[in-house]
Amino acid sequence: MTVAVVTDSSACLGADVARREKIAIAPLHVFVDGVDLREGVDPIPEDFAADGPVTTAGASPAELEALYRDALERSDGAGVVAVHISRGLSSTWEAARQAASEVGDRVRVVDSASAGMGIGYAALSAARIAASGADLDTVYEDAASVSRRVECFIVVDRLDHLRRGGRIGAAAALLGTALAMKPVLHLSDGRLVLEQKARTSTKALGKLVDAVAAVSGDAGVALTVHHMQSAERAATLAALLTDRIPQVTGVELSSFGAVLGAHVGPGAVGVAVCPQS
Repeated sequence: MTVAVVTDSSACLGADVARREKIAIAPLHVFVDGVDLREGVDPIPEDFAADGPVTTAGASPAELEALYRDALERSDGAGVVAVHISRGLSSTWEAARQAASEVGDRVRVVDSASAGMGIGYAALSAARIAASGADLDTVYEDAASVSRRVECFIVVDRLDHLRRGGRIGAAAALLGTALAMKPVLHLSDGRLVLEQKARTSTKALGKLVDAVAAVSGDAGVALTVHHMQSAERAATLAALLTDRIPQVTGVELSSFGAVLGAHVGPGAVGVAVCPQS
């Protein structure tokens, strides 16, 4: 019997990685021209946000309950650990809590207080320790521990997308737009806050590298550079991070995906930082 691990599509785990690590993924939703598209399941055009407003939605309690029941069955009753996007950013955690209460106490839900590979690192660690034979309590505590030490930073070209989606305060968005600033944002206690401001994209990337270096610790650290339709900028950022932080054990490049991308907007780049314990 092996504890099953579940996450959601905002973790930005590739399908091949999820299959290899036996992680089940709940799709979140993107509404394009009123059509409900499930991230990671339905085809989503690359330019999905080009022609009009796009909205997103978390997984529903019914969707998560079905996924949890299937995962619990696959675990032969060993249990399920579900690691989800921050409750401060999505309704998914509340839906997960409701779903878990319906399935029973063999389902444990972790609020990652994060997004992107900030969730992914916790899910991967939990899956690997589960595969080693760890019990439900141990897998849950591992996922929670990794979630606590992961840090996420992001630079966006404009704050409009985050303001429209309610992911950052209107006052901060107005300030950044009015001053033509390039904001460096930090996921703190599960919510996006303004970390620093810069006058140019180049300076913003420099401040982002400084922020990542400050939380990387002295031991090894894994990094994932996310981007929204900005692969070249992401590659530049990855090179800057590798040069600046000698203890990096690996740097991965990954798209934000449609759900996160709808909120951060084109040109955004971010870094998920996972220091070793």
